[in-house]
Amino acid sequence: MTVSSVGIEEVRAAVDVALDELRESLRKVNQEIWSNPELAYEEHHAHDTICTFLEKQGFTVTRHAYGLDTSFEAVSGSGGRQINFNAEYDALPGIGHACGHNLIATSSIAAFLALSFALKKFGIPGRTQLLGTPAEENGGGKAVLIEAGAYKNVDISLMAHSGPKKLFPDQEPSDGIAGTLMNARKNIHCEFSGKSAHAGGNPWEGINALDALVTSYNNVAVLRQQLLPEQRIHCAFMDTPKVANVIPAHTKAFWQVRSPSLKGLNNLVSRVRNCIEAGALATGCTVKIIEEELYTDVRLNDVLCERYQVHMGQYDRKVLKRHDKVLTASSDIGNVSYEIPTLHTMFGIPTPDNTFPHHPTYTASAGTDEAHAEALIVGKALAMTGWDMITNDGLFETAHRQWKEEIERDD
Repeated sequence: MTVSSVGIEEVRAAVDVALDELRESLRKVNQEIWSNPELAYEEHHAHDTICTFLEKQGFTVTRHAYGLDTSFEAVSGSGGRQINFNAEYDALPGIGHACGHNLIATSSIAAFLALSFALKKFGIPGRTQLLGTPAEENGGGKAVLIEAGAYKNVDISLMAHSGPKKLFPDQEPSDGIAGTLMNARKNIHCEFSGKSAHAGGNPWEGINALDALVTSYNNVAVLRQQLLPEQRIHCAFMDTPKVANVIPAHTKAFWQVRSPSLKGLNNLVSRVRNCIEAGALATGCTVKIIEEELYTDVRLNDVLCERYQVHMGQYDRKVLKRHDKVLTASSDIGNVSYEIPTLHTMFGIPTPDNTFPHHPTYTASAGTDEAHAEALIVGKALAMTGWDMITNDGLFETAHRQWKEEIERDD
């Protein structure tokens, strides 16, 4: 059978049948992940649950793929272009799946199964890859996988993230936004070293590492007056004194710095470093600064956004093509979007008013039957978008041209 002889409605019907038959088994996978939240690089239960499920469906699965114990890779098909789907499944400390990564995994698994089934049913050349991408919240699993070569044969990367139906204050509620800008992010770890002394007896002999830490924090607090509306700086004190009568010789802090572009991020990181170093200088301490875990901004692709919007419309979902305001969160999918044309869409699920990811109320929303049903619809739309990229040369070439222009625009 040739591509030209297969009607798009015929493909959509096949996708619907394939996923409708797997609805309950996919629900069990979803619930296993949601009910057993695991932190970055510790997602052993989620890894095993997904791999076992895929193997039962007849797929070849590489467990512990690309040198990461909680990553996996499943591949299907032959010849043609390769479409990647990313499955996230890490949770947050204390609040479980408050970012809904169980739904990301569900939608990506569904998309992989549906597209694999359609390509096989109609005998169309093309390959699918489902990649288990651990440690999105902290750890940058996709960046590590890029370095390990996990995306080197991929032509298009697709995934979807859940959220409330109203992501932005000025936005009308919708079923999702196909293209959402996100901040680039970098971590900064700083360690101040001073000199211990008795705080009551001879404090003049000490060099106070707590003063250096507090001074650096206050320096950044002053800097916040000069930030752009979309820029963010967060801090956690990791090592501080446990008694008050000793001048502390050692403190640590962990910073996250976010900005809408890599250029803006690099500039802001430099300014934060100055604030940290000034704290050390003012107190006589020394400071060790380590920068790590770069998450780039997400490069939007209009072709992928438009195709996803169209396919969601076929399921009576109203999806915005893109939103020009920056969603000030960050994700390592941005790193992938610098390597290949990428879709990281946001889909709406039912939530209480004023609920947003990374809040305990969102955890409950991410575990509902309604959220699961929406993830399956999204999986169908992702599969159909992947079908477009495999079978339509014009759309594929335009997507790649747009991606190259987007990357070169900021070089």
